[in-house]
Amino acid sequence: MTSATMKTALLFGVIIGLFIVVGGILGAWLFGSLIAGLLIALALGAVFNLISYFFCDKFVIWSSHAKIVTAAEAPRLAKIVDELAPKFGLVKPRLALIPSQAPNAFATGRNPEHAIVAATEGILRLCDDRELRGVLAHELAHVKDRDILVMTFAATVAGAISFAAQMVLFQSLFGGGGNRGGQNFIVVIIAAITAPIAALLIQLAISRSRELHADEVGAMTIGDPNALADALQKLEEGTSRNPQPIGTPATAALCIVNPLRGGALATLFSTHPPIGERIRILRQMASRMPPNFGGVVPRPLRSGARAGHA
Repeated sequence: MTSATMKTALLFGVIIGLFIVVGGILGAWLFGSLIAGLLIALALGAVFNLISYFFCDKFVIWSSHAKIVTAAEAPRLAKIVDELAPKFGLVKPRLALIPSQAPNAFATGRNPEHAIVAATEGILRLCDDRELRGVLAHELAHVKDRDILVMTFAATVAGAISFAAQMVLFQSLFGGGGNRGGQNFIVVIIAAITAPIAALLIQLAISRSRELHADEVGAMTIGDPNALADALQKLEEGTSRNPQPIGTPATAALCIVNPLRGGALATLFSTHPPIGERIRILRQMASRMPPNFGGVVPRPLRSGARAGHA
C-alpha cells in the first residue's frame, strides 16, 4: 500500500467517523435514540452515494457543457489517448470536448469501463503534444485508480454530514427539541456548526492527495515528469488569463487545475495543491530518473477486454 493510499484511507476513516458522530447526534437529539440517528445517517449516505455512482458522469458532462465526440471529431485527443490507455491497463475511454477557452481537462465516470476523458478547446490550443500527453496521463491515472469514485464518495459523505447537521441545527433553534437551556444544547449547536466545516476540509484533503498521486502515477507511467510540469506552468498562466469556470464548484475537484480562482484564504479550501508545489515535485522526480527511463507499464488489459469504447 502506497503512502498516498494510506493517507486516503486514514482520511476516509476520519470522515466516516465524523459521519457516524453526526448521525448519532441527529438521532439522539431529534428522536431520543442513537441507533435511529445512525440508521438515518447511513440511509442518507447510501442514497447520496448510489445517485452519485450512477449519475456523476452525466451531471459533470451536463454542467460543463461538454460534448461526447468521436475520434474523427477530435483526432489529436484520440491519438494520444489511444496510445496511453494500454500503458495504464485501460480500455479506451470515451472522449469529450468542452467549448471553453479556459485551459483544463478532467476525467469522470463511475469505473474504468465507463470513463470519459474531457478536454477544453483552450487546452488543445495552449499545449503541444508532449504537454498534452502529460495532462492526459494524469487523467488516465485518475481513471486507473478509480479516483473519480473516491472523490465522489468523499463529496457525498461530506454532503450527507452537512445535510444532517443542518437538520440538527434547524430543529435545535426552531423546532423546540432537546434541552435548550442545558449544556447538551450548546454542545449540539457547536457540533452542528463545526462538523460540516471539518467534513469539507477532510474532503478537500482527500482531493489534494489524489491529485498529487495522479501526478506521480501519470508522470512515472509515461516516463516524463517534465511534460506535465511544463503543462501545469502553461495551465496556471492560461487559467489566470481566461478565468472561465468549468462546470460547478462541486465538480472543480475533477479538473487538472482548479478552475475557480481565490486568494490566500481560498488555498485552505482548494481542491488542488498549489501549482508551484506540484511543479516542484515533478521536477524533482525528473531529476532522480535514470537516463532513458521509459516509464512504468502497469498490468495489461484483462482477458477479453476490448480496445474500443466501454
